[in-house]
Amino acid sequence: MAETKKAAVVKPAAKAVAVKAAEVKNEEVKTEAVKEAPKAETKKSAAKKTTKKESKKATAEKTTKTRAKKAAEAEVVIQFAGNDYTTERLVSIAKDVWQYDLNREPADFKTVKLYVKMEEQLVYYVINDEVSGSFGI
Repeated sequence: MAETKKAAVVKPAAKAVAVKAAEVKNEEVKTEAVKEAPKAETKKSAAKKTTKKESKKATAEKTTKTRAKKAAEAEVVIQFAGNDYTTERLVSIAKDVWQYDLNREPADFKTVKLYVKMEEQLVYYVINDEVSGSFGI
């Protein structure tokens, strides 16, 4: 009979240890789940931030392309004394003046402002906001 009582006493203790072990495992699982949940939210918010930045860049690029297309669509033709001059032709002449008359590198030609005076049959230019002069048309 003494052995039966010991077995009965041992069994509840073993059950208690098993129950506590299960509770500890459940708490560890809950703790891990809680730790992982904020990480997932952080990744989502980082993804949203990246998406917002990318969308702003894409919008800026579209705006720039649209402006470039609108500028490229404009064409000015100057007609005087039976001659036609487009803006492209006048810029091309200014580039030639830069390269051949002024002996400068074509790569250094950045900006040009042209002023056409038809009564004088001259085009005045300002290249790179530094060099100015004129050429006849």
